[in-house]
Amino acid sequence: MEKFRIKTPFGAQVNYFVKWGLISCAVGSLGGVVGGVFGHGIRLAALCFRNYGWLLYLLPVSGVLIVWLYQTFHQSKNQGTNMILAAVSSDQQIALSTGPLILVSTVLTHLTGGSAGREGAALQIGGSMGTWVGKVLKLDEKDTKVAVMCGMSACFGALFGTPLAAGIFSLEVISIGIMYYAALVPCLFASFVGAGVSGLLGLSGEHFEILEIPKFGPGPAALIVCLGILCAVVSIFFCLILHGAEHLCKKHLHNPYARILAGGAILICLTVLVGTRDYNGSSMGLIEEAMEGHVRYEALFLKILFTAVTLGAGYKGGEIVPTLCVGAVLGCIFGTLFGFSPSLCAACGMAALFVGVTNCPISSMLIAFEMCGFEAMPYFALAIAVSFTLSGYYGLYGTQKFVYSKIKTEFINRKAN
Repeated sequence: MEKFRIKTPFGAQVNYFVKWGLISCAVGSLGGVVGGVFGHGIRLAALCFRNYGWLLYLLPVSGVLIVWLYQTFHQSKNQGTNMILAAVSSDQQIALSTGPLILVSTVLTHLTGGSAGREGAALQIGGSMGTWVGKVLKLDEKDTKVAVMCGMSACFGALFGTPLAAGIFSLEVISIGIMYYAALVPCLFASFVGAGVSGLLGLSGEHFEILEIPKFGPGPAALIVCLGILCAVVSIFFCLILHGAEHLCKKHLHNPYARILAGGAILICLTVLVGTRDYNGSSMGLIEEAMEGHVRYEALFLKILFTAVTLGAGYKGGEIVPTLCVGAVLGCIFGTLFGFSPSLCAACGMAALFVGVTNCPISSMLIAFEMCGFEAMPYFALAIAVSFTLSGYYGLYGTQKFVYSKIKTEFINRKAN
């Protein structure tokens, strides 16, 4: 019997499939419910902020509450999404309080006008949820890591409505150059179930229409290559600004309460000075404007500034939607200047900037397809490939590892800048 088992591993594969099919569906269902509740909470918070302008002036209050919550639950040194990635690639543990804390804190940030996204928070909620499932089911260390990735995929898929990209993103983002294929089935199952459950709860995914897709040829291809180069440069700048703002705040304001109070005051002043609320919250309206082919040029720098101040000061949320927003604005401006389908360039800009800051080319391709359709496939492919190659080893997540070089077939095993 032992010899038979050794020679035919099919039984072990079936056991794996059944085991993780059940676990991933359970995690996906839980992630869909939690992601659905979180998504509706974010939308309600954004609606309240739009309808009640005075909420902006409560930014310092929400900031103090966020810091107090993290200190009360002994999470003042919480590294956010970096901690989730480290938990998969190393032995770092995820506290079970991470999920509830980031959920409440992100809603508070959006309620009072902080510039942040929600998908980064979804990764933290999902990672915390996966850790909890691992403890409940008494999974070993390796299986718990798969459960963490399942949770990430489930919540990301539930919130953004892009289950294919969500399933692959969790495999790809941790170590660039290798993928955790053992988690392929679990993560895809969890992401599709999560997206399905959140859809039943009334949370729709993000989809954008490209108004004009010119026929692909040498001329259009050359323009998209130029856009990819530009996105690579801006992605490096974006990462440097975000990391620099956080470092600067911590260097000059050691007290987290003072840090977040100062950040809140700066955001209030910036909002009053620019005379619009377009740069507060996730700024999905800016993406929609860019996809329609008209956007203000200064929006590119102002969205980066608002996001850097928000996250650098200690407010909570994700970096992904601001990244998509900056990419869409950049692409629209490029298309307008060169007279080449601003709507298509906005879509390509989103995908190209996303890959520049996350270093996940496959996920970037899939998220572009799921959000904007397959008709612009050659344009997406070129923009993503160019931006990925030229963006170097910069990234949003400091614990992300580059196992293999981007430009040589060699092992480098270095962390993101």
